[in-house]
Amino acid sequence: MAEAETSNIFYVPTTSLPSITPPDSYDPFQSQRVPLIIDNGSSNLRFGFSTASPHSTPNVIAKYKERKFNQSLLLFGDAIDAESGAKSQAKTPWEGDVLLNFDAMENALDYACVRLGIDADGIDHPVLMTERLCSPLHSRALTSELMFEQYSVPSLTYCIDSVMSFYQNSKPTSGSPFGADGLVVSFNTASTSVIPILNGKGVLSHAKRIPWGTQQSTEYLLKLIQLKYSSFPTRVTSAQASWMLHNFCSFATDYPAVLRSLKVPANMRAAERIIQFPFVIPAVDEKTEEELARIAEKRKEQGKKLQEMAAKSRMEKLAQKETDLQYLTNLKDGKRENKREWTNTLQAEGFDDDAALDETIKKLELDVKRARKKDADGQDDVIEEPSFPLIDVPDADLDEEGLKEKKKQKLMKAGFDARARARREKEKEREEKEAEERREEGERENNFDEWATKLRREQEAIMNKMKERGRRKAALSDRKSAAAQARMKNIASLAADERVSKKKRKAGAEDMFGADDEDWQIYRKLNTAAASSDEEEEFNQLRIIESKLLMHDPTFTTQHTHASIASQRSALISAFRPQYEEGDIEGSARIHLNTERWRVCETYFSPGMAGVDSAGLGEVLQSILSRFSESEKARLVKNVFITGGPSQFPGLQERLHGTLRPILPPEMHLGDIVRAANPSLDAWKGMASFANTDEFHHVGVTAEEYQEWGGERIKRWWGGNWNSAV
Repeated sequence: MAEAETSNIFYVPTTSLPSITPPDSYDPFQSQRVPLIIDNGSSNLRFGFSTASPHSTPNVIAKYKERKFNQSLLLFGDAIDAESGAKSQAKTPWEGDVLLNFDAMENALDYACVRLGIDADGIDHPVLMTERLCSPLHSRALTSELMFEQYSVPSLTYCIDSVMSFYQNSKPTSGSPFGADGLVVSFNTASTSVIPILNGKGVLSHAKRIPWGTQQSTEYLLKLIQLKYSSFPTRVTSAQASWMLHNFCSFATDYPAVLRSLKVPANMRAAERIIQFPFVIPAVDEKTEEELARIAEKRKEQGKKLQEMAAKSRMEKLAQKETDLQYLTNLKDGKRENKREWTNTLQAEGFDDDAALDETIKKLELDVKRARKKDADGQDDVIEEPSFPLIDVPDADLDEEGLKEKKKQKLMKAGFDARARARREKEKEREEKEAEERREEGERENNFDEWATKLRREQEAIMNKMKERGRRKAALSDRKSAAAQARMKNIASLAADERVSKKKRKAGAEDMFGADDEDWQIYRKLNTAAASSDEEEEFNQLRIIESKLLMHDPTFTTQHTHASIASQRSALISAFRPQYEEGDIEGSARIHLNTERWRVCETYFSPGMAGVDSAGLGEVLQSILSRFSESEKARLVKNVFITGGPSQFPGLQERLHGTLRPILPPEMHLGDIVRAANPSLDAWKGMASFANTDEFHHVGVTAEEYQEWGGERIKRWWGGNWNSAV
């Protein structure tokens, strides 16, 4: 294996079982009313007190019945990986981008309380919790009902995670109000949202969201892999596809230019990443030379016995057929003049009439002839001619038994003569073949170049015929092609052909179709699926020519054979999906990522590539900026902020800069594209920082206000959803 290829191989990580972690101590927070921060993400649940470090775990739950002890288990987060059967039962609180499964949400909150060590009847801490941009009122109402009714929280505040991540990275100095400007691009699990922020407040009336996120990107990558490797020996899971997405995919500044560069096979091979999946080398039972020789000898003996048994069975069948033929011939010769008696005799023997008897005799004669010819092909020894003394004796000199014996000897002589003819024909064919080989050998020795050129021309002519036939078959699959239209014309002409009526046929007018052998070619033109005898003959002839060239022409190698040429792939296809030799277990368990590395990320800017009818990120940015004045637009583009897991993909900042620059006036300054310091945790950290300020205590909905207003109402503040706020 080449050194460059070895450096591009990456191994799929193995899933490690989760470790049991004891709960945190609740004593430092029990009576302090420290705010509880919950970042309820679609992929991960992050929770913790605002003055402590956060905990993060996958936001997924599974109810599983363990069969060994017949116990029902409730698994959450990493614990699902400990039970393979629980993965199929896993579900999250989220359906796409909407919080709907509140049973799972309650279980997730129970896990958070257990992990934090909260052993009280309720949560006596103000809660700051995330919700999606423009969250439905029904979802918010049920969440509020769960928090106030089930967990008895004193107050509940909702915020938007991307705004809090922006707050964490643009925090004001102590005592100053938050008044930063910026354009926040948030890459979430099931969506991507763009929120303009002026004076520290999100202008949510101009915010937009596209239905494409990490979940859809993972599914798209998985579909591309399944399409590219339809017969991959190992099942590729969504978790493995997500790992490949986060580690090997990137954004292209100019996607068409990247594709043009990948048209060069060398560039595609240099850009590929090889993913090695686990494989098992089959155990090989190595045998000694003595054992191999003993097995070969045993097989040889078994083959010899089988041949003897087959020959014996063949001779028995031949003898039986000869007996049947003799009996039926005697029956025919003894035909009676009384028609009724003869009919009864035929029916007793299983025949309807004379024609059925003649057909059976003819078939038996043909079978006996074939069997004798086959028997003659397998006999090379000289067989002495047996004597048939009664053949030349007149019938008048023989009695009834003599006549029967004479008929028997005639049949035996006919069989012997047929076998003798078959041997002579075989000998003649052998002599002609040897003469042709001697003539060809003389041509090869006298003028080798001319002989080799002649065979190569014959090989090329046959391959051209086969290629033309293949092109015709491919053209027939396209109903708009000339070949397909000609075929339909032939079918139409046959269907419209005037048939000869019974009256004309009785008068002597006959359908002359088939009188000319060329008439039957029409069926080959119509039935393209059936292989003709010409194809098989050409293939055999081609195989003989290539075997001669391989034996005598040193310049003719296996790469020049028809099989090798037909199996050759273009260099670009070979670079796109390399093929390994048959039996290479390690190579067959590899996935080569090349164009997929940029194609998947490009869907953020062109969701139509994946079949999603939505505007791309570039169109959304242009639409949002067009709603602001030039001065406000300049304030927004000075601070373009990206957050969320996919914001860490390489090339995203350059791609956004290349997307924004053409839609802005030339004189307008475009600031650097700023990525969150920690895209995964900055939202929780921003929430924790805000919860430790005095402003936090004025933006939450208390339990009394919940009883008065209901769960849909929230207070107006800069970090929450402004729709339906009071």
